This record gives sequence, structure tokens and C-alpha cells, in this order.
Amino acid sequence: MRTLAALLLTVGLAPACLAQSPDWQKSWDETLAAARREGKVVVVGSPHPEMRNEIIPKFTARFGIAVDFIAGKSGENVERVRIERSSGIYAADAYMVGSSTALNALYAEKMIAPLAPLLLLPEVTDGAKWKSGKPPFIDPEGRHILRLFSTIDSLVFINTDFVKPAEMRSVDDLLDPKWKGKISTEDPTLDSGSGGNKAANFYNQLGPDFVRKLYVDQKPVISRTRRQFADWLARGTYPICLTCRIDDTRPLQEAGYKILPIYQLAGLKSRVNSTPFTLTAADKAAHPNAMRVFVNWMASKEAVEIYARGDDVATLRTDVDESFLDPAEVPQPGVVYPDDADATYRSVDKLEISAKIRALLKKP
Repeated sequence: MRTLAALLLTVGLAPACLAQSPDWQKSWDETLAAARREGKVVVVGSPHPEMRNEIIPKFTARFGIAVDFIAGKSGENVERVRIERSSGIYAADAYMVGSSTALNALYAEKMIAPLAPLLLLPEVTDGAKWKSGKPPFIDPEGRHILRLFSTIDSLVFINTDFVKPAEMRSVDDLLDPKWKGKISTEDPTLDSGSGGNKAANFYNQLGPDFVRKLYVDQKPVISRTRRQFADWLARGTYPICLTCRIDDTRPLQEAGYKILPIYQLAGLKSRVNSTPFTLTAADKAAHPNAMRVFVNWMASKEAVEIYARGDDVATLRTDVDESFLDPAEVPQPGVVYPDDADATYRSVDKLEISAKIRALLKKP
């Protein structure tokens, strides 16, 4: 009779507690040698300074493999990949994208291969290195989409020269008439992105009436330019921001602007997200060995910590020092949070909620 471990290995779902294969070093060395012959890896993802300033230089110096990084908005990147694939072109090797794009486009349209069998490095495969006890995959099969980060989402940012902390204690404070025309946000009607995610969270927890009052009656300004939100916030043009990011506001805080992220509002549960990206492996990769080296290193302590510090996000690794973070950003053990990257929520509930929001806000 076949053992349970053998059965699990057969389907690629070996438990995290299984010992690392003793020949992993041989496999790694062979993969690295083949990767160097391939010469480069092509990665698709959102623009982040960490990629340009640290990840690419360190990866290339460490492994002798160039990185061709295709940066852009997730929707535009995916459409480009679709067009290329329809012409028989398979240029991408790996994707670093948000959970919505990973689940609802790449996974749903079978554009990615199982990532779990590609993991080789002991610091990646060892369950003790992960807060979940194993490498945390979020797709229904538990093999394709690796989640590296889980951070408590900021609910709102305020400029305290214009909005006092005591004036923003409850979620209902956002509806105070004095803030009409003083709030900025990304588009709340989109299926993905910070604006849609934030609006869906409000709708899911507080219902349509709250969403209508916030996004219609309060007349928030809507933009797609991330850094414009931080600039508006710092200048007090729009002193309340629903979708600012701490990595954009941090330099302004250091420059003396009175910007305060708020992580708790009475009447609203804190949620966690998977920002800045999830990690996947393209199927039919043009550079399969270079891709394998890249995804293993991207899941390692060194690479994950680079993004954690650059984006001020909490990780799912146990060996990354998170003392630099605001404790309010770090999920507490044993606490169950609404999870923006949950597969069922992201692929079913969120899409239904977004459709309802579009209807409510009368946007097709």
C-alpha cells in the first residue's frame, strides 16, 4: 500500500513538514547552470522602485541572470499577455501581480503553471519559515499563486492640519457634511485596485446606503494617479484620502507634513490585504530555468524583506524583522480578519459586490 506521504507527493501537495529532498542542491545547481545559459528572465508586474533599485541589481549580481521587467497596470499587462498568447507568443516567465489579477485572470484563464513543484530552496520550502506553517498558496488548488504578504489595510489617511484625529474615530465620521468635497479616492467601481477594494469593503460591512452617502453625497474626487493622492493630502487640497499608500506618504511625513494613517475606525472591522503582489509562474515559460531561480529567490527572506521595507508591509515569513512597521499594520496571531485575498471573496463575492456598486453609482 502506498503511504500517505507518497500519495501527497504524487499530486504535488506534499505536507510542509516533509524533509527537504537531500538532492535539492544538485537540482538547484543544475537549474542555475541552465538558467545562466538562458541568460534572462522576463517578469511582468506593477512598477515598484524596489524592483528597479534593489531586486534587479541584486538578482543579476547574485545569479548572473538579467531581468527583463515589463511594468504596467495589471489590466494592461494582462491584455498584452492575452494578445501575445493569441498569436502564439509566450514571452512572460513570471508574474508579480495583485490577488485579483492572479485569481480572476491568470489562474481563471489558465495562463500560469503550478508554482509549488518549482520551489527548491530549503528556506522557501521549510514550513517553519512561514506563519501559516507552509508556503501560503491562495488559489483553490493550493499550488499556483503564492502569497508573500499580509498587512492590515489602512482605512483612511488624514492631514491633521485640517482634520483632527478626534474628528475621525468612527467610520460614520466620513459622512460628516463638513468633509463634502474634501475626500479623494481611486475609482470605487472597478473590480480590482485600491478604489474598488475599499468600496467593496464598505459595501460588504456597511451596506449600500453607506456607499451611496460616501461616494455620491460626499462628492469625493476620483483619480487614477497614485502620487497625486499623496500630494493632495499633503497640501490639504483633499485632506482625507481613502486610497493613499504608506510608501507614498512616508517621504512626505519625513518632510514634516502632518499625515496620519488610521487603521481602526469604530463600526468597521480591519481587513488584511496581499499588497504589493502575489507570485506566479507563467505556463510555457520562455526561460523556464531562469524563471525557477527567480521565483525561488523572490520567495526568500532577502527578497521579501526588500519589499517589506520598501512598501511598509507585513510578510508571511517568520524570519523577517518587522520591528520597523507600525504595530497596527501587523495582523495578530489568532485574530480572524476579513481577507481581501481570499479566493472565494475575490473571485465570487467581490465581483458581485462591484457590480452592485456600479449599479448603485450608475456606472456601466
